[in-house]
Order: sequence, then structure tokens, then C-alpha cells
Amino acid sequence: MSESLQELLNRLAPLIVDGSPHAQALGLALDGLGPGRATMRAPYREDLIGDPETGVLHGGVVTALLDHACGVAAFSGLGARETPATLDLRIDYMRPAEPGKDIIAEAECVRAHGLIAFVRATAHDGDESDPVAMASAAFMVTRPSKEAAERVKKAIESGELS
Repeated sequence: MSESLQELLNRLAPLIVDGSPHAQALGLALDGLGPGRATMRAPYREDLIGDPETGVLHGGVVTALLDHACGVAAFSGLGARETPATLDLRIDYMRPAEPGKDIIAEAECVRAHGLIAFVRATAHDGDESDPVAMASAAFMVTRPSKEAAERVKKAIESGELS
């Protein structure tokens, strides 16, 4: 009996952040994962503040969170067998995030075909109806993205990543 997509995603979920040093450094967390969907969180941390006077998180944290969440949704939308690379990422910032609050990104793969996936996402700080930012993105499985996935796989097999 073959593994279902959700079973595969459940097995791979711990590696979604652990396989990315950038996501680890930012403290990103995977809150939800399903076929064509991902929910991730960026913690509110003092070292991620962009404006010390207001306490607002740096916009780059929002960008990285949205890119990672969209990539995970694209990965699952493409069947969780190939790791895609970002081709295009457009972000519309609506407002600054509330100081002291985590930022949550909810991403959905709206179309996946062959080696390409198209994703939309919203980032908010607790109120889905009042977004911090919205994104649309395109991802594609490429030779470099396959090579990066192989490096992570080897690191897991060697015990460098658990």
C-alpha cells in the first residue's frame, strides 16, 4: 500500500523548518500542513524588530515567512516529491504588524501543473480579516532546487539533521 499525500506530508513536516537554516534562524514554525496548504508562524522576537522606536518586526521577516509558507504550499501542491524554487514573489504590505504579536502566514496552492505551482498567501497577526501583507507567488522545480533537496536528504541520512 502506498503512502497517501497527507501521510507523506506528516512524515516530512519536521524537516520543513529543520531543513532550512534561514527558517531556523528566524524561528519559523510550521502550524499546519495539508495538500496544497501550509500555515507558518514567525515569532515576535526582539532581535527581529525592524524599528526599535515602534517595536514593529522587520519587513524582511514578513517576506521570508511568506516566501517559505508559499514554498511549502507549492511543495505539497506538487505532490511533495520535488522541491520547488521561487520564480516570482509579489508582496503587498497592508500595514505594520502589531508589536508583541507573532505573524501567521496562511498559504494555498491555487494551481499546480507539471513542474510549476502558483500560490497565494496572507500574513496576519491574529485577525485574518486585517492582513499585514498578501502575497502571490510562482514556484518551479529546477535542477538547482533538486540539488538542494539532495543535499538536505544526505544531511538527514548522515545525522546532521534529525
